Amino acid sequence: MLNKMKIKPLNTSILFLIFNRPDTTQRVFNEIKKVQPKQLFVVSDGARSEDEKEIVNETRKIIDQVDWDCEVHKNYSDKNLGCKIRVSSGINWFFENVEQGIILEDDCLPSQSFFWFCEELLNKYKNNEKIMMISGDNFQLGKNKVSCDYYFSKRNFHIWGWATWKKAWGKYNLEMKEWPKIKNSKILEETYLNKKVLKEKKEVFENTYSNLIDTWDYQWLFTCILNKGLSIIPNKNLVSNIGFGKKSTHAKDAHNPFSKIKNHELKFPLTHPEKIFFNEKADDFTENYKKAFIFNFFVKIKVLVYNLYKK
Repeated sequence: MLNKMKIKPLNTSILFLIFNRPDTTQRVFNEIKKVQPKQLFVVSDGARSEDEKEIVNETRKIIDQVDWDCEVHKNYSDKNLGCKIRVSSGINWFFENVEQGIILEDDCLPSQSFFWFCEELLNKYKNNEKIMMISGDNFQLGKNKVSCDYYFSKRNFHIWGWATWKKAWGKYNLEMKEWPKIKNSKILEETYLNKKVLKEKKEVFENTYSNLIDTWDYQWLFTCILNKGLSIIPNKNLVSNIGFGKKSTHAKDAHNPFSKIKNHELKFPLTHPEKIFFNEKADDFTENYKKAFIFNFFVKIKVLVYNLYKK
């Protein structure tokens, strides 16, 4: 059996999004270093104040630890652009230089399998217009496993460690110009059959369109839904979000059950589905659990026990 995790260097380019968290940045960088990518693109936002400059610079210095044969490309802002502009412009810059690649934020800790999983599937599906992205996230707590190493989703486009192609990102529109036409169409209703979820998505998209949320990712979700795209979801969770807490822009609840869900390794070669089809059962399960995480204390305890058991 070929163990792809022993093959170096990684041929796929990586975009690393960093800011002001040297502790999490160092941990993610350490995992990137193990696969020794040939190209590393780094995007950093500027400090919001004079006091923040020191920690932003400290975080940037971690990239100077690259000691393997690697082209390092830096895109560092002198001023603070915010999450919406800095991340979206950083991804735009990335795909001005590469045809496909892996995207990691400074709080998304990948397993080693994540890199090879993305590389293999980027190459396998690069000519398939239907597939918009490859995710490293699985929020099913080991349940609803499929017979292969991944499945296809039309509702969940998780971006805590992901990969995509220039052609797919080319459909992205930060301002969501199509929203006024789409919000009362059948596209959303055909995607989100649960009326409560449908209502929530419409509210999120409306608020994003109205610039009430400083973010870039809801626009990407909207792009994928608008184009009736699919995402690839691994059968095991491959990326752990280690950034929940006060320093996070959005995920400030350190006790959130999504925080630090264990990442796993896969066995290679991968087992591929015979057909490309939307796994409705898996999507329903994830959708229900995501809602339960927010409201159900007992589910939170279950996640904690699950993580402790896996350790």
